[in-house]
Formats: sequence, structure tokens, C-alpha cells
Amino acid sequence: MSLCPLNGVPEVHGRVRVAVRLRPRNAEDLASDADYADCIELQPELKRLRLRKNNWSSESFKFDDVFTESASQKRVYEVVARPVVESVLNGYNGTVMAYGQTGTGKTYTVGRLGKEDPSERGIMVRSLEDILASTSELDSASVSYLQLYMESIQDLLVPEKNNIPIVEDPRTGEVSLPGVEKVKIRDLDHFLEVIQIGEANRHTTFTKLNTESSRSHAILMVYIQKAAKLKDEDAYAPFESSTSEPRINGRDVPLVTKSKLLIVDLAGSERIGKSGSEGHSLEEAKSINLSLTSLGKCINALAENSPHVPTRDSKLTRLLRDSFGGSARTSLVVTIGPSSRHHSETSSTIMFGQRAMKVENMIKLKEEFDYESHSRNLEHRLDHLITEIERRDSYVKEMELKLKRCQDSLEDAGKRLSACAGSVSNERHDYEMQIRNLMAELNLEKERKNNVEEEVSDLRCRLDDSVHITRQHSIELATLSKSHKDSLLKLEKNFKSKHAEKKFLDEEFDAIQRKMIEKDEKSMQLELEVSTYQKVLADTTQMYEQKISELIEQLDEERKISQGAKSELEQLKNKINDQKKLDQFEEQGELIELRKQVKELYGHHEYATSELQSLQRENEELSNGKLKLIEELNTLRQKLKDEEIERKKVEVEFLKIKRVSDTNIDLLEKTQIPEKLDRVALGEDKSLSFLMSNQVKGSMSGQRTTISKIFEEVGLPNVLALLKSEELDVQIHAVKVVANLAAEDFNQEKIVEEGGLDALLMLLESSENETILRVASGAIANLAMTETNQGLIISKGGAQLLSAIAYRATDPQTFRMVAGAIANLCGNERLHTMLKEANAIQALLEMARSGQSDVLSQVARGIANFAKCESRGIAQGHRKGQSLLIEDGALPWIVSHTTSSQLSVRRHMELALCHLAQHEANTRDLISSGGLKELIRLSHESTRDDIRNLAKRILTISPAFRSEIQRSC
Repeated sequence: MSLCPLNGVPEVHGRVRVAVRLRPRNAEDLASDADYADCIELQPELKRLRLRKNNWSSESFKFDDVFTESASQKRVYEVVARPVVESVLNGYNGTVMAYGQTGTGKTYTVGRLGKEDPSERGIMVRSLEDILASTSELDSASVSYLQLYMESIQDLLVPEKNNIPIVEDPRTGEVSLPGVEKVKIRDLDHFLEVIQIGEANRHTTFTKLNTESSRSHAILMVYIQKAAKLKDEDAYAPFESSTSEPRINGRDVPLVTKSKLLIVDLAGSERIGKSGSEGHSLEEAKSINLSLTSLGKCINALAENSPHVPTRDSKLTRLLRDSFGGSARTSLVVTIGPSSRHHSETSSTIMFGQRAMKVENMIKLKEEFDYESHSRNLEHRLDHLITEIERRDSYVKEMELKLKRCQDSLEDAGKRLSACAGSVSNERHDYEMQIRNLMAELNLEKERKNNVEEEVSDLRCRLDDSVHITRQHSIELATLSKSHKDSLLKLEKNFKSKHAEKKFLDEEFDAIQRKMIEKDEKSMQLELEVSTYQKVLADTTQMYEQKISELIEQLDEERKISQGAKSELEQLKNKINDQKKLDQFEEQGELIELRKQVKELYGHHEYATSELQSLQRENEELSNGKLKLIEELNTLRQKLKDEEIERKKVEVEFLKIKRVSDTNIDLLEKTQIPEKLDRVALGEDKSLSFLMSNQVKGSMSGQRTTISKIFEEVGLPNVLALLKSEELDVQIHAVKVVANLAAEDFNQEKIVEEGGLDALLMLLESSENETILRVASGAIANLAMTETNQGLIISKGGAQLLSAIAYRATDPQTFRMVAGAIANLCGNERLHTMLKEANAIQALLEMARSGQSDVLSQVARGIANFAKCESRGIAQGHRKGQSLLIEDGALPWIVSHTTSSQLSVRRHMELALCHLAQHEANTRDLISSGGLKELIRLSHESTRDDIRNLAKRILTISPAFRSEIQRSC
């Protein structure tokens, strides 16, 4: 939309408002053994908090608002976000952001949907609820939902849109994201559906600090456009200063307020040692901490009024450029935990909020003239007027044609009328002449009558005759007057008939004109058809001419062939005649005998020739084979020499490895490989963490240095070559070295590229030695921590080999290594079907029968990984139907171990049970196996708040569980 900003918009200073929210204590906080329970003391009436270092030392901090652990979601929204939302509805930009350590309730505060319990709705849902209630049909509210993951911006609504660029307007400095999906929101339910789609695509993982830890920064962008209308004097005020600017006389220019609301759920800051992140999770944590560090640097620079603010150090700071030091009204909610175990993280979070309170923003009202909308309206009206004018012009032209036709027909009728009038006047003149003649005759008769009367007296005898004549004349006169009247009537009738004839002629003329127009149209169509037929005729003529020419050429060729055939026929006739002569000659006996002898001699000659050629070929093949054998013998001799030299080198290298590793290889076996497996385990089981003394740690550090030196001196290809040695002692030492090299991430890719994975799998398949099987399984477990290696292990049959070892091994440490490798593979949802086909789940359950605590921990971790990834795949629509764990009979084991005395096993099984219960396809099996009873128990008795809340939510939303509970009650 092309918008013109309104001049003279006032600017207002606005400080970033910061509120603190304290998370309630959870089971881990209650289990901590500090000498003081909490490190936070709140004074909400004074809007202060005290951060205690110990029982006798503390610091006091003041914020805009302080929320206790019992503060409701509604109160947090009313205080923190509602002023920003109202400001956005009035045309200002706004930002609401949550910052804090992992597991302190940022996502709960900002992104909680609360579909089951409306009181738990977070800031996102409540903000959209107020925005939709305050917008009319003429207004619009649309949203975009993004995540910043590993310094790459991804559209959560359209996940294929990845690595979206950030574009800054060089004139205004505004930040935009081209190509981001904008969804216009119809109502609150529509918004909830959109957010659920985005949440399903967001990156989360299980860490020691949080079971559903966000691994990306989530940003909800709400775009609001509201239509307004200015008065005439206000609308044209900006143009009064310059007469050259265009003005729209007598019309109001539409005014719109465009604003944007950012709701940011930052990923939690965390320490690597506390969260237990490794591998890919470690890279995610590094990326999160780097972006949050860049944000802290920018806020420090703004708080200190530094001339340079490093907003370009991170994509997060570029996206939030308008929120800190820009033109947006910003509110920040800082979430902290009460536990003294996280004193340093809580302190840094509070100091971040204190520095943010010093940042000043210059808030600007974004009112703009919507010239494009006004232009579209004018263009629409102009198009409408042009259409009306065209219609009127065509109507006028049509009327003019009709008028012209009427005038022409009127002229013709006038001509015909004048002609008729002339004929009538001539007839009238003739009748008048006849009347005059009759009157003259009448006068003459009167004179004669007078003469007769005068002569009456004289001629009485003629009186009767005269009277009789007079009477006759009177009768004739009456007859003449009557005939005159009849002629006048005839004249009127004739006039009327002429007028009707004129009208009939006009109608005939109009019909003739219409017929002429139709004939013209038909003639044009006929002309077009004639031209088409002419064109087709010309093409057809040309085609037939080409065919005729081709036929002529073929005829010429056939004539030539016929002539050649005739000549050949003549030759054949001559040959036949010659052959007949020969046949007659061969009838003689001597000639026949000679021919037989010649044929026999010729046959013997051919046989001898073929035998000679075959003998020559056999001789050549034998000589070539002899040469090849000599060459192969020389090559084998050279290979034997090279292998002897290589063997001596390998023996020397093996002696080096053995001398260095004999003294402490047992320490590596007990520390390095198990430690690597424990670092990737889910949960927070302290029994799985190895509490090593300073001496053991020093030994491990020195051992890793020694292994690195061996790797540099000997070389990885030579070490891997020792895995194929025929001596068992050599294989054992070599596989231990490879396993320790695989414990470091930077060595794994080299090991796979050099064929180390294939060699380890070969050992699993062929070796019967328990030590080799144990250490090789541990090496594969280390390699299985990356997604790429997981796919390779499965494709090369590694899962089948590990499952087979689970059935034929006897050492619990071997079970532990194999279970750890399978547990790592279970964390990849795309491999679940192949793991089931390889009987990996059955193998885990088989190893659990050993009863060893370390083995049980790894089995529980694998099943929990499988259940969680499977649940996520079902939620995202990747798979459907019953759980593969239930199909392989793992459900009874899960239910029975939710009450395990071993903490790590119990927590993993509680989490696995909750994930299985989230999907309706599993409810019947859960009810029949007793899983529902355990789920009810977890909703009341679980020591972990997240599992307890998850169990409550599942029991609330599942119809099958609700009906079963009601039936049992």
C-alpha cells in the first residue's frame, strides 16, 4: 500500500517498562539442600525484590512491577501487556517480551494457549482477544509467526520458508521480512489454530532444566490497520504551504493508522554444565547464548547513551531494533526462579532487567494518508463514469441513426404527400371547372325560363311542355349538385387512402432497409467464407501439386527400376540358355566324374584349412595365457613384499600403541565411553553421572592428550587397519583407541569417512569376544549421537547387529553399551519403523531382564526417547495409528516401572506414559494394561510439576479416559 505519512505527528518519550515474575517452587527446588530455602524475597507493595547471597547478605532492586508466585495470568497481562496493546490500537508500535533462565516460565507467561482452562491464557492469546474486540469490519488484523533458530529466521506457519532475509529501509530504518506469511485473523478460534500450527513446528528439546525447553526465539508479529477520517481543514493542512502540491477539492482524504505489535518469547539462557546439552543441543545452546549476549550488549550501550549500538551483531537485535531505543512502546517481563542453586543466573537476569529500565524510546504515532486507497476509489469512479459516457455515446449514436432514418422516411412521405396533394388539387380544379360550367348552364336555363314565362301568355299551348322541361332541368340540377357532393366525398376518401398508403410505404421502406442490412452482413460472412475457402483451396491445390510432383518422381523411379528389371531379365534369360547348354554338356559321363572328384578334393582342402586355423588359435591362446600367468606371478610376489613391509610397520605402530595404552586403558574403558553415553541421556538421574576425583579427571585429561598424540603419529587409517588384524589382542587395543577417538565430536566425521563405522559393524557381526563387543558397541553409541551417523548405522544394518548382541551377550556392561547405542537411535523419529523391524525395542526389553541399574537407566532412556519422538511425529501428522512401543509389548514394562525405586527410570517411564496417553489410538491399551490408573496417580503424586500437569491435561481432554473414569466411579 502506498501511504503518505502525516506531517507534524507528535513524539513522546517512553521508558522501557520492566516487571519481574517469580516462578513457584517445584520438586527440584524443594529437594535442594541449601542452608537457606530461597534466594529471592519479594516486596510487591514496594515493587522491590531482595536477592540474597546467603543468610546475612542481600541486594535490593526496584522494578515497575513485581509479581509473586501466586500472581494470575490475567493480572500479569493487565499490568504488563494491556497498556502496550491499547497503545498499538491507537497507532503506536509496541513490543512485549519475556526474558529469563530456562525453565522459569517465559513460555507459560507469553505463549500459553489455555484452550482447556481460559484462566491460564498467556499474553499472546489475551492480546489478540482485545485487538479483535476493538477492530471493526473496516479494520484489519493479521499475524506472522517466526522463530530465530541457529541465527536463521524460519516461518513457523510455512516451515519451508527458511533463512528469511532482513531488509532495512534506508530512509526510515524500518525492518521488514520479505516473503513472510501473513494470516488475516477472523476470530480468536482462528488465531488459536494458527498458533498451534506454529508451535508444532517450533524447535524444543529435553534438558536437565526443562522437559520442553525452547531452542529458538519465537516472535509473533501482529499487524493492525485502522481506518479513520480527517476533517477537510485538517486533511489539506499539509498542502497549504505549497501551491505546487495537488489538492483534492471538496473531498476528504482517507487516514489510516498502521501499527505493529511484537510478542517475543526468548529462548532461555542456560549454562552448558547445568543443562547437560551436548552434540547438536550444545550448538543450539551456544547460538541462543550468543544472541542473548548481543541483546545485552545493545541494552548496555543504550542505557549508557553510547554513540554506537551494536545492533548488527545478531539477527535478534536487528529484529528488535525498534523495541529498544526505537519508536515502539516496550514492556519486558523478567522471569526468575526461587532456588538458590541458580543464584548466578537469577542475578544476571535481574541485572538485565535493571539495565533495560534505563532505555528510552521515542514513541511515534503512525498516522498516514491512504492516497492509494483514495486513488483506487477515484479510479473506480472514473472507470464507472467512462463506462457510462461510452454507453451514452453509443445510445446517442443509435438515436441519431434512428432520427436520420425517420427524417429520410419523412422526406419521402412528404414528397409522396406533395405528389398526392398536387393530384388532388388538379382533380379539385377539374371539379370546380365542371361546377362553373354547370352554373353557367344553369344561368342559361334561368334566362330561358324567363323568356318562356314572358312568352307564357303568348304560348299557353307550350306551357306544359315548358313546365315539363323546367322540371326536367330542376331534376338535372339536383342530380348535378348531388354528384358534386359525391365527388367531394370521394376526394376525401382518396386522401385518406393515400395517407394510409404512405404509412404502409414507410413500413415497407423500413423492412427493406433491415433486409439490406441483413444482406450486407450475410454478404460479409459469405466474403469471409469465400476467402477461407479460397485459402483452403489454394493450400489443397499446393498440397496436391506437391503430391503430383512426388508421384511423378516415383513414376520416373519405377520406370528406371522397370528398365533395370527388364535388362536383368534379359541377362537371366541369357544365363538360362547358357546353363541349358552346360546341362546338355554335363550329360556326358566323364564330365560328371571329374566334377565329383573336384568336389571331394575341395572338401578335404577346406577341412584341413579349418583344422590348421584352430590349432593356430589354440597356440596363440596358450602363449597369451603363459604371459598373463607370468605377470600375475610377478604381481603377487610384489604384493607379498609390500604386505610384509606394511606388516612390519603395523607391528611397530601396534607396539607403540600397546606401550602407551597398556598402563591406563582400563581407566579409559571405565570413564571415557560411559561418560559420553551419560552426557546424552535424558533426565537428571544423579546415579548416572560419574563423580570422578581430581586424580581420575587428571588421568582422563592426560589420557585424551595421549590418544590425540597417537592419532597424530600413527594416523587414523593405520589404527582402523588394526581392527582387521587376525590377532585378538591387537583388535582389542585398536577398538578401544577407536572408541575413545569417537568420544570427541570432531573425530566422528573422520572415523566414518575412513571406514571406521564399517569396521566396527564388521566386528559386531564376526567377533565372539565380549570385550570387543562391549567397546565396539560403545563406539557406535558415540557415533550415533549425530543424525547423519544414525541414518548410516541403520542403513548398514547396525540396529540388527546391536539387537543380536543383546540376545547373545552376558556382561552387564555390554548390555549398557548396546542399550545406550539403541537409545540414541530411538531419538530419531524417521528411524522408528526400521528399529521395530530390527527388533530393537524387543532387544531393550530383553536387556532390562538383567536388572542392573545402569542397564535399566539406558533402557528407560531409549523407550522415553522413542515415545517422545513418536508423539511429536503424530502431532505433526507424520504418522498415525497405534504406538510401535505398544505393538512390541513395551507397555506393561513402562507401566510397571513408573513406580521404580530408581529415580531416573521412574522419571523416564512417567514421561513415556504421558506421551503415549496423548493419542486416542493408544487409550484402549492403556486402560486394559493399568496405564490409566498410573496416569491418575501421576496427576496427583508425581514429584515433577510438568509431568503432573501434563497428566492432568491428558485426563481432562481425552474422551475415552473421562468415560472410563466415570464408568469406574
